[in-house]
Amino acid sequence: MNIGIIGTGYVGMVTGTCLAETGNKVFCVDIDQHKIENLKNGYITIYEPGLEKLFKRNILEKRLFFTTNLEEVFENLDIIFLALPTPPKEDGSADLQYVLHVAQQIGKLLKSYKIIITKSTVPVGTAVLVENAIKEHYHGSFDIVSNPEFLREGVAVEDFMKPDRIVIGLNSDKPKQMLTQLYEPFVRQGNPLIFMDTPSAELTKYAANAFLATKISFMNEIANLCEKVNANVDLVRKGISHDDRIGKRFLFPGIGYGGSCFPKDVRALENIAAQYNYDFKILKAVTHVNQLQKNTIVEKMMHYFDNNLKGLNIAIWGISFKPNTDDIREAPAIHILMALLNAGAKVAAFDPEAMENFKKLHPDLAVNIKTNQYEALNNVDALIIATEWNEFRTPDFSLMKQKMKVPLIFDGRNIYSQELMKEHNFIYFSIGRP
Repeated sequence: MNIGIIGTGYVGMVTGTCLAETGNKVFCVDIDQHKIENLKNGYITIYEPGLEKLFKRNILEKRLFFTTNLEEVFENLDIIFLALPTPPKEDGSADLQYVLHVAQQIGKLLKSYKIIITKSTVPVGTAVLVENAIKEHYHGSFDIVSNPEFLREGVAVEDFMKPDRIVIGLNSDKPKQMLTQLYEPFVRQGNPLIFMDTPSAELTKYAANAFLATKISFMNEIANLCEKVNANVDLVRKGISHDDRIGKRFLFPGIGYGGSCFPKDVRALENIAAQYNYDFKILKAVTHVNQLQKNTIVEKMMHYFDNNLKGLNIAIWGISFKPNTDDIREAPAIHILMALLNAGAKVAAFDPEAMENFKKLHPDLAVNIKTNQYEALNNVDALIIATEWNEFRTPDFSLMKQKMKVPLIFDGRNIYSQELMKEHNFIYFSIGRP
């Protein structure tokens, strides 16, 4: 098939590249000329493990193309994916201006039947808005489909190539055969292709992310209670995770969730509920708990240093909101380093992939950016671990102690055991442990 992907951000790049991998011709469209030139020249613009190899292979095989001109490729397209940003407004609702602007463009270009798919995370009713925007300019036959993505940053290629399910919302049966053919290579192991109406599909994405965010916040609350009653959250987690009604994933306590999805989608779902006069009490609590949890490490540090961090040298390992991504959107580490700077501390930071993004998005923050994890430890009073990158899990503890003024670690991701820290004579604070 000939596939159009409008938007070459995270979702658009993964979707386009993976669809090209199964033999489709994919045309990725974006208004950012500089980004498109980089992509044409073989320079991928996001960091995602496993993506670059597929990206370069499908360019060489002439299945993956990039352009700023939708009109020049439009007529040959069978299916058009809208993979556009839907950033939150001040009230938490999703901003649909980019989606609806492109829908207007599509309406002006349409001359024959096509399937238009919203891949972006959008509120209930967006399919109707997109359809109406197109109908302002075109009165022929077309179908609007909701096909939300469930990609986890860091394992997005695997998630797309081997999904646990694919959700497709449609209002007629006409696109079903073509979409079944498109996605058949990805569900050959028997995972379901689930067809439903568009409002249900739109709500499914928000429900999934909000549930996972709730699970994380619940476990952080349990961790905080563990500290009060002298229990160990690691043991509690093991004790509940073997209940198949609960499962093992998203039960690790820490310093709160971040990223481009969970914070935005929880707020958006709360806003959707409010529009229908429904008070979604659990979601309000989830957001509140997550904001408080980001303060946990700084509060522990303030307590240790008698509420005075002024002049202290603090190192932070990890800036991205999770490992295996360079995404720092709403990362707890950013909240922590800002709190440290406001308290008068000096901060050195290292992340394996996110430092360039950090410099671009926060050029005015007085953070000493380091090129490796050990350089960040020179003469520091304490180390904070904010992201659980694998290279932080088995470091050279002897070298760390040589470089640090004080062998003091505040571990926001519980990547070390307390026994190991005792063995190496570190002063060690973690989350939800005695």
